[in-house]
Amino acid sequence: MNKGTVIIVGAGIAGLSAAYYLINDGWNVQIIEQNSLDNNCSYGNAGMIVPSHFTPMASPGMISQGIRWMFDKKSPFYVRPSLSWNLMDWGLKFMKYANKNHVDNHVEPLRDLNVYSSKLYDRLSQESDFDFELEQNGIMMLYKTKALEHEEIELAKRAQDLGLDVEIKSAAEIQALESDVQFDILGGILYKCDGKLNPMKLMKQLIAYLKSKGAIFQEQTTVKGYNITGKKIKELVTDKGNFAGDEFVIAPGAFLMELTNKLGLKLPLMPGKGYSFLYNPPSDVKLNHAALLLEAKVAVTPMDGKIRFGGTMELGSPNNKIYQNRVEGIVNSIPKYLKNLSVDYPKQDIWYGYRPCTPDGLPYLGRVSKYENIAIAAGAGMMGLSLGPAMGKAISQILSNRKFETDISVFSPDRFE
Repeated sequence: MNKGTVIIVGAGIAGLSAAYYLINDGWNVQIIEQNSLDNNCSYGNAGMIVPSHFTPMASPGMISQGIRWMFDKKSPFYVRPSLSWNLMDWGLKFMKYANKNHVDNHVEPLRDLNVYSSKLYDRLSQESDFDFELEQNGIMMLYKTKALEHEEIELAKRAQDLGLDVEIKSAAEIQALESDVQFDILGGILYKCDGKLNPMKLMKQLIAYLKSKGAIFQEQTTVKGYNITGKKIKELVTDKGNFAGDEFVIAPGAFLMELTNKLGLKLPLMPGKGYSFLYNPPSDVKLNHAALLLEAKVAVTPMDGKIRFGGTMELGSPNNKIYQNRVEGIVNSIPKYLKNLSVDYPKQDIWYGYRPCTPDGLPYLGRVSKYENIAIAAGAGMMGLSLGPAMGKAISQILSNRKFETDISVFSPDRFE
């Protein structure tokens, strides 16, 4: 049964996941992407599936920590100075939500969405069209200081209370998990509920699958506006022509505000620039688990025989510059935790992308009340890849007027109206 045509803006993991579930639910799908299909934030991320990330980025302590980091050009977090009203407005809202009540009210919806998304990855990996190195063997959270040890153990206990599979480990117990790597740590937490995958393989396989099912892709296409009648969008206006549809899904990652401002919608969001690079470890070193180097905020993911290192959160207007000191901060932190890995500054193939960061640390997921045929799937920040399948599945359910498996009401795109 043909349910009609859906125009999806954005070919990142949220947009492609929405396309996957929609096309299998009987919709015609067209995907509009402003870049090429092999150039968006979903390709270069750490590939982590993280039910462990049940607390929003807007949380107690983030403001004071962020201020301390601001004075270190190699720190994990940086706000590039700007007179931008969007940045100032975002910052004021972030301060409003960085409190315990906000966290307490949203840990369960975030946990449920991440856990459900992880299950959807399991199902996807069992299909014959997909083999994207999915391993649900856990992620190690590694720390070096007593202060962070206390915080992480408290967080791990809360995770256990929420029903997540989590183990608190000594340094020796972490070392026993990885015989080839020499750790210099105080201890760690193994979030057995977490997993990892190869995002490059996943994205390419999703695109190939969608094309085989009749999805139409329009690359290098910029949205200029919308043709609107009453409370319905009739056409998407682009520099490559107009695209008519019955439903429209806006999933453009960090460029959400550019598209929704044209619709008179208030969805505050800032791009958070991150860097990553691939490293060829020595032949006698194999890393089995993904890890987060907590004080440094660096992600470490074994991927296709290599190791991907990634990190930093640099808020500000998008640009095409690679700031060497940000990458040096990642490189310099690695031997402080992984003693036998000698990682040089990557002379080439440094990847960067922009995470879509909302001021309350929650994604935008659902319909908007101002229009009858628009749904939003964006703003998942550092959880973008982890939440992709669940966000896509939710969009499919919403457009077919079916109830979604978890409570997503707190992620309403209307919450800042």
